[in-house]
Amino acid sequence: MHHRQILLSLALEKYVQTDILPCMSAILPINAAEQKNVTTLVNNYIKRAAELFSKKFAPIDVVFDLKGRTAGMYKIDKGRKVIRFNPWHFAKYPKENINETIPHEVAHYIIDQLYGMRNVRPHGKEWQSLMLKFGVEPRRTFSYSLEGIPTKAHKRYPYTCGCMQFDITTRRHNMIQQGKAQYRCRECGNQIKFLEDAA
Repeated sequence: MHHRQILLSLALEKYVQTDILPCMSAILPINAAEQKNVTTLVNNYIKRAAELFSKKFAPIDVVFDLKGRTAGMYKIDKGRKVIRFNPWHFAKYPKENINETIPHEVAHYIIDQLYGMRNVRPHGKEWQSLMLKFGVEPRRTFSYSLEGIPTKAHKRYPYTCGCMQFDITTRRHNMIQQGKAQYRCRECGNQIKFLEDAA
């Protein structure tokens, strides 16, 4: 079966292999039917969470508008909760995104519904516990080749808090340097500082 057909067949069973598609000059994003199947998988995880917590969770909007490095994102925009996916990333790495990205973002949504995002760490013990209940290793990110996936080349600036390093956008970097903004690490709470030697 061709990798793109995985999504068409709904891929309800869990994939244990990790087959990376060969690099191509350009990746076509998943189509409307495949996007519908991804949305079905999102709703299936929401139903599983409802069973786990004996609580009903509202369906969430799912959009396929991400580009670049990010495979998925749970976002609250002006009160609207939405899960965003990268359709090019799903086309190139269907198994990985089915197995990890979908439950990863649904877990963020469920934890927000249960505790509120401001009351817990994004990848804290509550999120990790739910990922394990979903049967998924609670990894923050996975990293694969982006060849063939549309990206924008933005300059980034290295910052650190002491426990990890961040790559900050030009806009945020300028705001920090002008004294108009400060940012803190969600993990350790320390203010982040520019790594001038690494820039």
